[in-house]
Amino acid sequence: QVQLVESGGGSVQAGGSLRLSCAASGRTFSSLVLGWFRQAPGKEREFVAAISWSGDSTYYADSVKGRFTISRDNAKNTVYLQMNNLKPEDTAVYYCNAGGGSHRPGGSWGQGTQVIVSS
Repeated sequence: QVQLVESGGGSVQAGGSLRLSCAASGRTFSSLVLGWFRQAPGKEREFVAAISWSGDSTYYADSVKGRFTISRDNAKNTVYLQMNNLKPEDTAVYYCNAGGGSHRPGGSWGQGTQVIVSS
């Protein structure tokens, strides 16, 4: 099992940017697909972005395509989510995930980090 800890959430105005980080422990980190999911109040958790073990392939939800960028540094056991041009509808708790597929989650979750975007 991979242990995941997110950081970097906060409050920003619409149009602003945030960078989320997810630090992982576990020797299998570099072999796993990593992803970000989010859950807004009253809504189900949804896929945001994912990245292959090599970093060569990335996947995005249509709602964030062109605004968010996922990346990873296997030497640092860290995955990032750069979020630009944030919108109020991006407000949610963001969760890091490991071990899934391109759009489906795996069994390892972080505790979540809150992102609030005000208009």
